[in-house]
Amino acid sequence: MQTNYSYPIEPDWTSAEVVQVMRLYNLVEQAYEFGAKVADLQVAYRDFKVVVQSKMQEKQIDKAFSEASGYSIYRCMQAAKQSSRPQIKMTLN
Repeated sequence: MQTNYSYPIEPDWTSAEVVQVMRLYNLVEQAYEFGAKVADLQVAYRDFKVVVQSKMQEKQIDKAFSEASGYSIYRCMQAAKQSSRPQIKMTLN
């Protein structure tokens, strides 16, 4: 895992859209490093999907984010979806 990396940001996103996407990135990082609230992740993901509507683009962004950070948006959201707890803590495999 790198500590200094660039987030995948599309040049055509508005400032508000960048903020929405960054919120999910930050919460996924938090889930891996300290733990994050499932409800916060779900809200951030819903906002992320407003910006990133296509599955293909979502997969490309997740791959770029994972390559840069070592964290998976997909794995994190699957864990949040399946969790019965209010908070999740992800582990690196």
